[in-house]
Amino acid sequence: MSTSPVICEVRYFIDQNAMDEFKAYARTWMMLIERYGGTHYGYFISREGPAGSAVSFPGMGRDGASDIAIARFTFPDDAAYFRYREEAARDADGVEANSRYGNNPPFRSYERVFLERLL
Repeated sequence: MSTSPVICEVRYFIDQNAMDEFKAYARTWMMLIERYGGTHYGYFISREGPAGSAVSFPGMGRDGASDIAIARFTFPDDAAYFRYREEAARDADGVEANSRYGNNPPFRSYERVFLERLL
């Protein structure tokens, strides 16, 4: 097991018609992550860029989709992350959230990536 920090980013492909449900979902998981030793940096949704902003490398870069939400959180190490997973699964709020969103999530899909600091 690694003693390096666990840095996780989750990219959600959201349904704009389910935004209120997505916000409730986000509040629940922020609370659970913080309750069990993590640091949550928030949920962010895509927005329109400033007028006249252009990508830095034309032909290589592009603006992303408008149906994206991103969450990022950390835990001190692998052990802390796995403790959170175990405790949140038993926590009454976690059980309720899994029941509420398990069959009908307020997003179309998501992808998760674990990160490490490069510099």
